[in-house]
Amino acid sequence: MPDPSRTAFSRARSLVRLADDRFDLLVVGGGITGAGVALDAASRGLSVALVDKGDLASGTSSKSSKLVHGGLRYLQQGEIGLVYQALLERQRLLRNAPHLVSGLPFVLPILTKGGLVDRRIARALGLALWQYDLTGGARLGWHRRLDADAVHGLFPGLRSGAVASGYRYWDAWADDARLTLALARTAAIDHGAAVATYTAITGVARHDGRVVGATVEADGRTIEVACDAVVNACGVWAEGVQGITGVADAFDIRPAKGVHLSVPFERLPVEAAFVLPVRGDRRSIFVLPWPDGHTYIGTTDTDFDGPLDDPTCTADDITYLLGAVNALTDAELSAGDVTGAWAGLRPLVATGDAARTADLSRHHVVLSDPSGVVTVTGGKLTTYRRMAQDTVDAVLKLRGRFRRCRTRRLRLRGAGGGGTGDPHLDGRYGDEAERVRALVEEDPTLGEPLVPGLAYLRAEAVHAVRHEMATTLDDVLSRRTRARLEDRTATLAAASAVADLMAAEAGWSDERRDGEVSTLRASIEAEVEAAG
Repeated sequence: MPDPSRTAFSRARSLVRLADDRFDLLVVGGGITGAGVALDAASRGLSVALVDKGDLASGTSSKSSKLVHGGLRYLQQGEIGLVYQALLERQRLLRNAPHLVSGLPFVLPILTKGGLVDRRIARALGLALWQYDLTGGARLGWHRRLDADAVHGLFPGLRSGAVASGYRYWDAWADDARLTLALARTAAIDHGAAVATYTAITGVARHDGRVVGATVEADGRTIEVACDAVVNACGVWAEGVQGITGVADAFDIRPAKGVHLSVPFERLPVEAAFVLPVRGDRRSIFVLPWPDGHTYIGTTDTDFDGPLDDPTCTADDITYLLGAVNALTDAELSAGDVTGAWAGLRPLVATGDAARTADLSRHHVVLSDPSGVVTVTGGKLTTYRRMAQDTVDAVLKLRGRFRRCRTRRLRLRGAGGGGTGDPHLDGRYGDEAERVRALVEEDPTLGEPLVPGLAYLRAEAVHAVRHEMATTLDDVLSRRTRARLEDRTATLAAASAVADLMAAEAGWSDERRDGEVSTLRASIEAEVEAAG
């Protein structure tokens, strides 16, 4: 019997379906929102196609802070409804994708003087945390007060005498790219959606004022797709895609750049996620432990007006983040300690007269055109499921139809329990981890590290090609694994060996194999150069 993960979740098979089948809905954008829309619609029984001009999660959805949280600071902005909704969605994700989403303790240190918070407003902070708990945060555990020793025990590098006490509360962490992948795979394998990466929309066809199809380009050829509706779920690219779909621009996206840095864990050991104030600024940053041997720092929140396809981490970004950490710790981090960096763009919808992107709302916007084009943008990683629900509701309303949303309790691929007993594999693949383990049993060399010094196995690259629609070298090293984000130098050193693995599995020519390595090398070198 054919393996459904190879037949249903196959780019080649999906391209055939795009040309041959008729779809109720074509979703454009393979980030967390678009993948969520595809799953929501397909699980309601609609025939669905999902396309993206790049890889799944290749934009903002692989470059977030990787937090599934309510957003404590949004309470300070009066966004109580948003926080409640986000915390409810956090709980649903913990239930529906327990292998990918896990609870994480957060610590707010109370400083002896200066900074964003100090002991003079500790009482107010405590009241805010009670509000957070009662809004839904306590589903993972109630907050509690920590003394200075307890705070230092979780973050030994904090300057002695700088911390009076602190508060611990609970939120959650997720691998954003793998969560997006799980949504797309669930939509395809379990609910029949056609998913095609590296497939760009080029136009929308209408008859008597209603959408009847679209054109897409893939591998240098044009495909006519028959569909009754189109969803634009392209995030910061949504305004540009509106032009392609022939819909009037009805909102203003204000991209906000968020940068994160990876450093070796031994240079900044931390046993919980810490929220540190930025001196001289009205913001705070996160310091978080990676699951596998690194610590990452983020995020910035600044206006961005450059090319949307290539946001970069600059020397100023590095100075800002490292300066914030060094001001409160003894780490004395420098640019030379940075092993990885990523920059993403938040698709914030401009409202009011907010001077800073940090002050813009994280609510989402769904706009419907009577012809059958629905656009969704704004929002945040945590609330993707509700964004998808609202979007599919809008699609059905245009057609005078109603079908109940089924994703509140819909478990994602890998969430069925079981596993191999290997925390690394089980935390990435859930009950599908045995497939990776089986590859190692067939060929023990696949049990060796994919990138020396990191936890990923060579088998994971093979699995990514066979079962996860990995099409390029960067797909594997940046998104199916997070090797490039953790240690770009080690990743580049291993690139040729990884390309050999992928070439053997995917049938690449020598020219294609060499081109993949050259493209990755150029991208990493440009990243390093931009950082100064």
